Amino acid sequence: MSGDENIKAVLLRTKTIAVVGVSKNPSRPSHYVTQYLAQKGYRVVPVNPGLEGQTLFGETVYGRLADIPFDVDMIDIFRRPDAVPEIVDEALARWPKLPTIWMQIGVHHAQAAAKAEARGVTVVQNRCPKVEYHRLFGDVHLAQLARSGDGPVA
Repeated sequence: MSGDENIKAVLLRTKTIAVVGVSKNPSRPSHYVTQYLAQKGYRVVPVNPGLEGQTLFGETVYGRLADIPFDVDMIDIFRRPDAVPEIVDEALARWPKLPTIWMQIGVHHAQAAAKAEARGVTVVQNRCPKVEYHRLFGDVHLAQLARSGDGPVA
């Protein structure tokens, strides 16, 4: 999926994002993209086994997707393409009705994407939600979009 209307729909329906491969280093893309999404009103759930139990962006860092005790609307993958199949399998096992799997710029895996899409999951590959959010909505906060009628009611 790559059309603007489809990406806009994903960003508008999403409220909670599990970010796989998040870093606590502010110069790393996985850190500043996650921080940006949190600032725009998304609940971001950090996932990194090396940081498990710490707090980032006001949330507990989980070691694995399977450890997250609540539902998420999207997983955002900041890992090498060879790690994607295992992440997708874990996500689909944890959330059989997961709406979206997003793979960051440089991250794509055709077989894993096809498996998720066959389960009804929307898959975005080789794109960044920070870039797409800014391109489609500018600096508007998610709650402002909800009030304007262009987004979900928070």
